[in-house]
Amino acid sequence: MANTKSAKKAARQAIRRTEVNKSRRSRMRTSVRNVEEAIARGDQAAALAAMKLAEPEMVRASQKGVIHKNTVSRKVSRLVRRIRSLSA
Repeated sequence: MANTKSAKKAARQAIRRTEVNKSRRSRMRTSVRNVEEAIARGDQAAALAAMKLAEPEMVRASQKGVIHKNTVSRKVSRLVRRIRSLSA
């Protein structure tokens, strides 16, 4: 348990940040799931529309430190490639 005043404050801030980050991660995962569901249905138009909403969520999560930027880059690349393959 935190003993000093600054350590107690840091513990409170960590709890708050954890909640915010959980929310961001959840929002990001939901948007990615929407893209994957559209891909599974084979609906390229819906997948593109969902991707337009998902990509900013993913980038925002990386900017806020929830996930690494290279992870976002890799996931976006793979999703876009899967969406493009629907038309072929």
